[in-house]
Amino acid sequence: MSEIKTRARPAAVTLTPASEARIAELMAKAPDGAIGVKLSTPRRGCSGLAYSVDYVTEANALDEKIETPGGVLYIDGGSVLYLVGSIMDWVEDEFAAGFVFNNPNATGSCGCGESFTV
Repeated sequence: MSEIKTRARPAAVTLTPASEARIAELMAKAPDGAIGVKLSTPRRGCSGLAYSVDYVTEANALDEKIETPGGVLYIDGGSVLYLVGSIMDWVEDEFAAGFVFNNPNATGSCGCGESFTV
């Protein structure tokens, strides 16, 4: 009998070193009970979907789980299809700081960059 070889499924989202460092910073000051941070794409904004990152206190079996050196990033199970192949980065400059997403699934975004369509 031959062995069936399986390979690990790649993560839905690739994190840059800067985004991993930011997750570590967030987890270092997380409220009691937080087990990680969760990325979701709630419906809002002028283009329909937005990126949202919040603390999460319990795991959901349908969520994608990405282990990072500083903590766990959960991706909302209902959002994974909108995010597959995305790169999540953390960008800071003199005036603003925030997570930035390079999402190959987005077909458009609003002028302010707060929401996107697929």
